[in-house]
Amino acid sequence: MQPETLFLIQTVALAVMFAGLIGLIIPIFPGLLVIWLSILGYGIATGFQWWSALIFVIITLLAIAGSVVDNVLIGAKALQKGASWLSLGVATVAGIAGSLMFPPFGGLPAAVLAVFVFEYTRHRDWQKAVQLTKGMAQGWGIAFVIRFAIGVVMISLWALWAVFLT
Repeated sequence: MQPETLFLIQTVALAVMFAGLIGLIIPIFPGLLVIWLSILGYGIATGFQWWSALIFVIITLLAIAGSVVDNVLIGAKALQKGASWLSLGVATVAGIAGSLMFPPFGGLPAAVLAVFVFEYTRHRDWQKAVQLTKGMAQGWGIAFVIRFAIGVVMISLWALWAVFLT
């Protein structure tokens, strides 16, 4: 492969990965999947060798772990504070609707507001509703930090592959 072509492929792949990393700020945006797909595209374009395939497997496992951690932490923190499973479902639906109606950041306030309203209606206690809403927001915050760190590690592993193995 020509060095100019390789440089172009690496530049495009890295730009898409950074878009995925920044996209992690948006709760329903699949940033880790975008990063993973960019790395997959890079591997297909440049070819997989034994070492690059091993790195890709590790990156794939990280992407899966990041997705699982995201779902578990958000729900676990809210449930730990006393939120109901139905409340989590309402928050998910509101988050998706908010993101569709007010992209890119409308989902987060919509989900938080939905949890507050749902839990206030359920308990008739605004302090309890605030506490449960804070629990969900804390879960999102922790999940974001972990997903962001995983995204950085995925990109770093790809950079190792791109610089030393291509």
